Amino acid sequence: MTRWSKLIVWIFAVALTVVSAPAQQVSVYVSSSTGDRLAQKQNLKFASTPSAGSQPGVRINENEKDQKIIGFGASFLEAGMICINSLDPKQQEEVFRTLFDPKTGAGFTAMKTVNGATDFMSAGSWFTYDDTPGDVDLRHFSIQRDLAPNGLIPYIKRAQKYGKFLLQAPMDYPPDWMLYDVEKRQDVDPKYYDVLARFYLKYLQEYQKNGVFIDYLSLFNEPPGYTKISYEEIRELLKSHVGPLLVKSGIKTQIQLSENSTRAGARKTYPVVLDDPDARKYVTTLPYHGYDFASLARKEKKPATVENGYDFSEFKNIAELHKMYPDLPLWMTEVCYWKGGTPWAGPFPRYEFEQGDFWGRQIMADMRAGSSGWTYWNMILDQTGGPELVSPIHGDPVDNKQQPLVIVNRETKKVSYTGAFYYLAHFSKFVRPGSVRVGVDFNSDQVDSVAFVRPDGKIVAQLINSSKSEKSVRVNWRRVSTLATLPPISITTLIWNQ
Repeated sequence: MTRWSKLIVWIFAVALTVVSAPAQQVSVYVSSSTGDRLAQKQNLKFASTPSAGSQPGVRINENEKDQKIIGFGASFLEAGMICINSLDPKQQEEVFRTLFDPKTGAGFTAMKTVNGATDFMSAGSWFTYDDTPGDVDLRHFSIQRDLAPNGLIPYIKRAQKYGKFLLQAPMDYPPDWMLYDVEKRQDVDPKYYDVLARFYLKYLQEYQKNGVFIDYLSLFNEPPGYTKISYEEIRELLKSHVGPLLVKSGIKTQIQLSENSTRAGARKTYPVVLDDPDARKYVTTLPYHGYDFASLARKEKKPATVENGYDFSEFKNIAELHKMYPDLPLWMTEVCYWKGGTPWAGPFPRYEFEQGDFWGRQIMADMRAGSSGWTYWNMILDQTGGPELVSPIHGDPVDNKQQPLVIVNRETKKVSYTGAFYYLAHFSKFVRPGSVRVGVDFNSDQVDSVAFVRPDGKIVAQLINSSKSEKSVRVNWRRVSTLATLPPISITTLIWNQ
């Protein structure tokens, strides 16, 4: 082919691209306060960009790339399995399908389980896997409770029939006998560090023997809120005991640092461990929790609602961690609201769709800050916001009612999916693992946006309208645009080919 022939072919290809661009189809999915629930709407089309006028505008730039996505999901806890087992078999399977099937449901991909008891391990009293005092050889170690009908392993396996997901597992407390004194000093006695390392390994091995692989082991949940252990002590436990043992064992589970209860706390404490190269080499992911909103609500003495405005100042802490340790994925692994610590007044649980707007905005803010994953706490609870485990000495109080994604009325057998579920489902269903967050510029306080390029090459833009009125937003991409109409209090997903 001559040089002129090549030039003609190139000109023809460019012309074809220009002609075809206006015909680019954009798929639209909406959940809103007007009644839509992951509803597919009429396609939009890109066309040559007109004057934007006074309309809010969003510009997508897929050439500006940031973090790779791990996934989105919630938590496996005994309370949820108790609720599921209260339903008839057909209803049970429908719940699992709605949560985990990527085609007909939310397709959750980043899940949390727990190592021993926590506040919603409600099928019995407080426990760890070895509560025999002084059993340093772990001869009495057993995961038998997790194999019971309301246990975590049947729960996880049933979910795995419908979809694939990662599992991360933290621990509130080790066995009480490993502490200095459960009544007065709940720190781990260093003489048990080697035993605790073997305890972690045995947990992972026993789960694997029973068909469940734990992808990520998180050493502690919200230290020093539960186990009263400092990050200096965690650093020593990690680099001299747990890390070397897991490497020697050959197990493929990766280690997470531990999970601070707030973004600000994570920014303050994680460098204590990560700036020591002997500890950092064992850490592959940085989990953190999103409970900053509760302290802000208490400080300001007003709920974090659309009307009062959202304070997103805490997310700067995650953005800073992302810049400091760009090779370590961040993962928001727990958040919820609860009786006594909620930004919303009124009874629990809440059924209205509108409360999902708060969580949708939280997900977007974490994504923009650099987080790769986002996992809610209670996936399923009953009509009372329970059942909960009570063990005040382990930080689990009486009447600890919480808000789930799914409410199962164990009396009437009605299953209700909350607004938080639908906002989270827009991310889990349409932003699959391996997607990469890309650049978004927008110019509206009440319209929020974040965008991704998926592994299949498609672009996904999420648009949240927090206003109680309909909004028109012009979505700009390359040299074309389309006008999206966003219902009041809604999340809209746009998907198109590059």
